[in-house]
Formats: sequence, C-alpha cells, structure tokens
Amino acid sequence: MTQTVTEIWRHPIKSHGREALESVTLTAGQTMPGDRVWAVAHEASKADGSEWVPCSNFSRGAKAPQLMAINARYNDATGEVSLSHPDRDTLTFAPDAREDLPRFLDWVHPLMPEGRAASARIIRVPGRGMTDTDYPSVTLCNLASHRAVEAAMGQDLSPLRWRGNIWFDLDEAWAEHDWLGRKVQIGDAVFLVRERAQRCMATTANPAKGLRDADTLKTLNGSFGHQDFSVYAEVVRGGDVCLGDPVKVL
Repeated sequence: MTQTVTEIWRHPIKSHGREALESVTLTAGQTMPGDRVWAVAHEASKADGSEWVPCSNFSRGAKAPQLMAINARYNDATGEVSLSHPDRDTLTFAPDAREDLPRFLDWVHPLMPEGRAASARIIRVPGRGMTDTDYPSVTLCNLASHRAVEAAMGQDLSPLRWRGNIWFDLDEAWAEHDWLGRKVQIGDAVFLVRERAQRCMATTANPAKGLRDADTLKTLNGSFGHQDFSVYAEVVRGGDVCLGDPVKVL
C-alpha cells in the first residue's frame, strides 16, 4: 500500500485555531506558509517579536482548553484572520493591526480560565512561524499512531487534538519514530526528520467543544512508554505538497 497525504493543516495564530488546506508550497528552511505566523503573548510574557521564544510565553491550549475549539481562516492576500468558536460569534480582524487588538482581546477573554495570565498582545517573528521548536519545523503525523492511541483509550478521538501539519497513514503505529535523522519526500518537498514531538495537556481537550475529556498523556505514558506523538521535521528542499501525494523515506 502506498502511503499518501490525507490531510494538511495550518494554524495561523498559535493555539488559536486551525485551517484545512488542499495544497501548500514549502520553502527550504522555513515554516509552512501561514502556520503559527502569530502568537498571543500573555501579560506575564517578555516576548517582543524580536526572536523565537518558548511556548510558555504564550496563551495556549495546555492552559486554556477552550482555545482548542477555535477554527481559523487566514486570508493571505489581506492579512486578515477569521476565528470561530461554538460559544463566540465569528471575529475577522488583522493580527498585525494594532487598532484591531482590543477586539481580539475582548473576543478571546471569555475563553480564558480564571487565575491564568490574560492574553495581552499579538506578536510575530519576521521570517518564521512561532513553532514549538527553536528551528522552523513542520509536524508530520501518522494516522496509524492515532488509531493506536484510540484503541488504548477505548474511545474515538479527533486527530485535531494533535495540531499537526501533514497527515498520512503508515499502517504501522509509531513507524514515524524510526525516521529520526532520515529524509522523507512528501510530494515535491523533502524533509529532514529531527525529533519526536512531546505532547502537553492541550491534547486532553476535545477540539469540538474545548473541554478536557481524554487523558491522552496518561495513555501515552502508560501504554506506550513515552509522551510523544508525531515528529518535527525541517524542510530541506522546497516544493508543493498536495492531498494524495506519496510519502517516501529516502
């Protein structure tokens, strides 16, 4: 069976929604276009957009599960992002526009839990997305591994919990862990797989409702002996990736 791309996702604002794509054009050494372009710094953060900083500086699903239920649409031409949530009206705004910040903060405030540092400002780092890695990365996900987690938990789970970029089905769970240090071609692009993605509390929240309803971390650690899902990869040769494209280890 030939492994092929089943889904492509980007997350325009880190931890604030996802958007499905049919294709994407990748550039060597860069994040997926439109993915984690912006991040929401909380009031205790020192992030100023001058350089990459760890995710602890930002409002995110690990601390605010309601954020996991956001969907996003990014208009590359206008720079506007539309956010939707089952408990909020749709908001369309320009993350780069300072005058739009109050509308965003008002919109997201009810989704933040009490006692947490409030969202304060939106930042971006020129030339790269604010991935969880200190290098521009793309997250590659195996549906077979997702099914293994579902089976261990005895319940259906949305793959959106993992906030991955490119999905495929290798038939064998955790086969992607054997890719570390190897190159993988997906469509016309080539990736160097650099590390496994250690997961956080964000994955315990249902992405349809934003409520914690599955102890994914306990299952990963107890059933599989690790807290990882998917792998982080660096684009080493740019090119187009489309739904249905083949996935091949080089």
